[in-house]
Amino acid sequence: MNDEQGNNITLEALASILGGSFLISYASLLLWFLIFLFAPDCLYGLNTKWFGISRSDFDLINYGGMAFLKTINLVFFLSPYLAIKLLLWKRRTGRG
Repeated sequence: MNDEQGNNITLEALASILGGSFLISYASLLLWFLIFLFAPDCLYGLNTKWFGISRSDFDLINYGGMAFLKTINLVFFLSPYLAIKLLLWKRRTGRG
């Protein structure tokens, strides 16, 4: 096995990890959204036991948190995954 094959295997493993991380993170985001959509009163009641916040602040924190998680997911998991896959595709086809 030469160095390029070893690098390709390492990049494939890294791409698999990033892809799996993206899916897990996106699933947690979807779960958060579904709980927020179908059980907002339960979620609000649970949080007001610990924090004295208004309903509008609670909604704002949740929407902001979901937007933040979505952005982090795209920047740190999906973008590197796509870049690695593009690099590997270029190496396989001889275009890079």
